[in-house]
Amino acid sequence: MTLSLFDQFSSPTFIGIPLIMVALSLPWLLFPSPTSRWLNNRMLTLQGWFLSSFTSQIFLPLNTGGHKWAPLLSALMIFLLTLNTLGLLPYTFTPTTQLSLNMGLAVPLWLATVILGLRHQITHALAHFLPEGTPTPLIPVLIIIETISLFIRPLALGVRLTANLTAGHLLIHLVSSAAFVLLTLMPTVAILTTILLFMLTLLEVAVALIQAYVFVLLLSLYLQENV
Repeated sequence: MTLSLFDQFSSPTFIGIPLIMVALSLPWLLFPSPTSRWLNNRMLTLQGWFLSSFTSQIFLPLNTGGHKWAPLLSALMIFLLTLNTLGLLPYTFTPTTQLSLNMGLAVPLWLATVILGLRHQITHALAHFLPEGTPTPLIPVLIIIETISLFIRPLALGVRLTANLTAGHLLIHLVSSAAFVLLTLMPTVAILTTILLFMLTLLEVAVALIQAYVFVLLLSLYLQENV
């Protein structure tokens, strides 16, 4: 039976049980837990340095009220970062290529920022729908446009992450298949294609890291507007 290229993104099953839960729980098993010792090993030191650098950069423009989100967004950053990079290994499954998972992360977090803004500063939150000094004939149009832009934010978060990772995986699959076919027909072209595949893999690693950062960065910007 001929399979579609997109069949590689379907969740694998074992004895009828989807293995996506295993893929989602695996990242948390790879990171060491903090200890009560005075001296930490290199892994814990690197992990602490990464978390401190990330939180100081992301939450620098936020006020004190937004700093309460630091543990949540830092954990989300590490979670997405690990899922994206582990999905580049051979014979693995990338859960973040599933739009349902990404929307399940984007919609509740986006909705939490909106509810936070409506709860603490409802006047400022509603002011985004109608900028000051707007001409009277444009008021209904601007309200509709701003409402659509508000509700499209979680969709943009989920689709951006899904589309970038899916496109990268498909491109790697196509280039690797071409290199394998050309190995016996045109070895020189196959070698050049393999070099291209190596460079594309490095680019995909960068995309996996950047997309996890962009996902959390946009959430912090949405949070900044509401705190």
